[in-house]
Amino acid sequence: MTLPFARLTALIASALAALVALAAFAVQPATAAKELPLPAAFARAAAAHDVPRDLLVAIAYAETHLDAHEGKPSANGGYGVMHLVSNPSTHVLEKAAELTGLPVEKLRADTEANIMGGAAVLRAHADELGLDEAARKDVGRWYQAVAAYGNASSPEVARLYADAAYEQLGLGIDARGVTVKPQEVTADRGDYAKARDLSAQVGVLSADYSPAAWVPASSSNYTASSRPSSYAIDRVVIHVTQGSYAGSISWFQNASAQVSAHYVVKSSNGEITQMVREKDVAWHAGNWTYNTRSIGIEHEGYISDASWFTDAMYRASAALTRAICDKYGIPKDRAHIIGHNEVPGATHTDPGSYWNWNTYMNYVTGGGTPSWSATIDNASAQFTASSNWGTSSYSSQRYGADYRFVDPVAASDPAWYQASIPSAGTYRVEVWYPSDPGYNSSAPYIVATSSGNQTVFVDQRSGGGTWHSLGTFSLNAGTFNAVGVSRWTSGTGYVIADAVRISRV
Repeated sequence: MTLPFARLTALIASALAALVALAAFAVQPATAAKELPLPAAFARAAAAHDVPRDLLVAIAYAETHLDAHEGKPSANGGYGVMHLVSNPSTHVLEKAAELTGLPVEKLRADTEANIMGGAAVLRAHADELGLDEAARKDVGRWYQAVAAYGNASSPEVARLYADAAYEQLGLGIDARGVTVKPQEVTADRGDYAKARDLSAQVGVLSADYSPAAWVPASSSNYTASSRPSSYAIDRVVIHVTQGSYAGSISWFQNASAQVSAHYVVKSSNGEITQMVREKDVAWHAGNWTYNTRSIGIEHEGYISDASWFTDAMYRASAALTRAICDKYGIPKDRAHIIGHNEVPGATHTDPGSYWNWNTYMNYVTGGGTPSWSATIDNASAQFTASSNWGTSSYSSQRYGADYRFVDPVAASDPAWYQASIPSAGTYRVEVWYPSDPGYNSSAPYIVATSSGNQTVFVDQRSGGGTWHSLGTFSLNAGTFNAVGVSRWTSGTGYVIADAVRISRV
């Protein structure tokens, strides 16, 4: 059989990459036992397989926060910082071994090898998509390869997975000695642009809890029922996914998982997806009696890493738990809101020692509101923008009566939100915008922190109609322009300025 030239070239390139990878590990015994620091490991893997280094880091951060978890697998069988999955239906780990020539055992346990394996798999997806050398230099063109890397169960979950990685590029990363600066990236979603945006407050929503999106679990992973008439509901069980948000949603859609939960909560901003109706029995507690009597809530993250348990997650989950308790008359106390580890006969230890029960229960019972919070809409006197910014009420996702829009340009013409910050300290900054395919793919939000302006890039084509967290920042006391929306971006589409919320944390 005669191979097409392009395919033959790709095979030769893959073979050379594998040789480079093998050469990298063919070191003297004295140095082989010493892993490279994470920044060097990412740089080496990116160079060996010609993948964007920052994107490789962003995928790893979205999956694991760059934590290898001592070589232990995630809930769906993913290993290492690159979450190389090996389970009955997905064999990414084995594919990485085939591509690199490295043993499966090494890919599981050795972080440097794991990152090399992840880079090889990502490059293989790029090759399958036909990304040539020129295309590979554009980070936005890798979007569909990233979606494929996640092995999602549906296009909508694949989009959710890829969006999480690209969101990290816009936010920037500073973890475990690895730094990625916030950057403008126009993600080329291709056919995934047609997939439902699970981050937006539009489309198919939960019938039980309106702020949640509805993505059904496989019917092989729960028991249909008619609760509370069939079984009384008197418990809420708190779990930690031991994996990513998108990965957990995909796993519950996999018929071979044989597990599920009613809800999954995202770490970064508290987004919620419902996967099993409350009337049905999710398989989450490992105890049939507790399954029948409880609602299970999974939280994105790993029990060994406190960085996953954000204030946004606590607040969103607590609001959900409060609603469940009110609906079924469940007392809001620790006898009825329990951890998975407190289920009789439990072999799991989640939510673990880093889960802050005091904070969580305070939010559930209605306490713990911010000591200070301010919402500034574009219609308020605290908002300023030049006459270049138009006014629109086109989108129903808007905050208030209208919002502002403008074409992107390579010039300084920001819209500003002024706030009166009561005292120097740490504040959470959230933004509200309507989303639309014609809005900006990399809108720059400027936060005037105590150490200087910081820019966070947001893809306004998705995730609109809800509060979107830019992160927490140190702010000085006083009245000043605290948050801006800049036009200076190479992203395509209208830049939108709607509302911001600043809260003391």
